[in-house]
Amino acid sequence: MSVGHTAVTTRRPVVWCDDGVDCGIRDLLNRLGDRWSVLAVVELAQGVRRFRELQRALPGISQRMLTLTVRRLERDGLVSRTVHPTVPPQVEYELTPLGHSLTHLVRAMVDWSYSHHDAIVTSRREWDEANPGSEIR
Repeated sequence: MSVGHTAVTTRRPVVWCDDGVDCGIRDLLNRLGDRWSVLAVVELAQGVRRFRELQRALPGISQRMLTLTVRRLERDGLVSRTVHPTVPPQVEYELTPLGHSLTHLVRAMVDWSYSHHDAIVTSRREWDEANPGSEIR
């Protein structure tokens, strides 16, 4: 590119599903919009974790929910699972290259939540005071 010229970026057209939702973003939101997947990705971004280590790092997650979460992430190609032939079997999880490529987006969400936490808490408190008895909480 020569001096004085700027790069022109083009957006890919949005492909809409039958129900009017962008299919690409829907897949992402289905996976990362659940309660545990993002937290599992954040933990696995720090390195390989055994099942119990991952469970301890995610307080409140049940064994069944963690199993479902890592299986879904594995199915999507974001996490790999390695079983070591020991008694009992030792299972380790780690992010795949595709999973690691997602971490900068997750980091941006974490940073945003830290930066705006106080403002959100204040807004919620003000809204709750202005709308007593509301079912939204």
